[in-house]
Formats: sequence, C-alpha cells, structure tokens
Amino acid sequence: MNVILENQTEFQTSDKLLEKLNQIASKLTDKEIELILTSNEEIRKINKEFRNKDKETDVISFPLQNIPHSPLGSVIISVEKAKEEAQKLGHKIEDEITLLFIHGLLHLLGYDHEKDDGEMREMEKSLIEEFELPKSLIIRSES
Repeated sequence: MNVILENQTEFQTSDKLLEKLNQIASKLTDKEIELILTSNEEIRKINKEFRNKDKETDVISFPLQNIPHSPLGSVIISVEKAKEEAQKLGHKIEDEITLLFIHGLLHLLGYDHEKDDGEMREMEKSLIEEFELPKSLIIRSES
C-alpha cells in the first residue's frame, strides 16, 4: 500500500477508492504518499500558513526530501471542494478525489503545469484515460 490515508472528515472512503489510489500511486512511485482528506476551513488555514493565500483550495501538495525509505510527501484534499466540483460537473465525488490525488501526486513527483511545456498535462491525460476518469483540473482549466 503506497497511500496512507488520514480522513479528518465525515466522508466515508470505500475500499474501491483506496484500491484505485494505490494503483495510481504504485504506477508512478514505490514511495508512500500521505493523503489527508480535510475540510475547507482546514485547507484554508494550511494554504494561508504555507502558501500565503488566504482562501480555500481543492488540493495542496507538500513534497518531502528524497531520502531513502522516506515518504514522497503529502497530498491534502478538501472533501467539501471535491464534492462541490463533482456535483457541478455531474460525476462522483470519488472520481473528483481521484483526479485531485493524481494532480497532487504529480506535483510531488516534480511536475509543474505552470512552468512545464505540457508534460504534467500529458501525464494527467494518460492516467485519466487509463483509469477511465472524467476530465482533469488542467484539462478543465484549458477548456
């Protein structure tokens, strides 16, 4: 198991969701990834403290130093934001959490859609197709 889940919300994660997240993670890395599911309020505090942005966001990633046997880092997802976006776009919250996890994981791996030449977008697109998910964050923002 690559994904270590800390669920700080009422959202009930399924074994199927965790299995999919582990499949995605193990495809890209052999390191553990901490996944924290939290509230808008908590992610806003984290965003303000660490990114100096006083607003809610859907996903934040914190990579750790690449030390042997250490985790890759943490992906923090606002379940409230994921639920809002899933409802707005007409797909399951589990799919939205998976999309956000992929986005955060790629950032942990060093991809940066704001600076690269489309590599992160292509990697997201490939994973979305392989795991039969709806459009990703990057692809939605380009539409």
